[in-house]
Amino acid sequence: MARVKGGPFSHRRHKRVLKFTQGQFGSRHRLIRRANEARLKSMWYASRDRRNRKRDLRRLWITRINAGARQNGLSYSQFIYAMRKANIQLNRKMLADLAARDPQAFTAVVEKARSA
Repeated sequence: MARVKGGPFSHRRHKRVLKFTQGQFGSRHRLIRRANEARLKSMWYASRDRRNRKRDLRRLWITRINAGARQNGLSYSQFIYAMRKANIQLNRKMLADLAARDPQAFTAVVEKARSA
């Protein structure tokens, strides 16, 4: 059987890898092997950090809610407990937005939760 050299296919694959690593430093955007390592590592970081972003945003929301609740005389845990008792179903993202942008509305939510 005749030998097959994968010239055009390898060239296409190499171009795709180098296009992906455009703008990276040094050999990471010039040499195929280094570029492929950089690409694999960057894709690994991206998938890891998509998960971490959810974690970080939740921490930020909780911090903002805690600050707003403490201005109204409650701790975060007391506020969340009171919201559960009052059957107020606002998620943390919305509560954090209210606490940061509209303190009067957040105070109204706190009073409603506290009364229940």
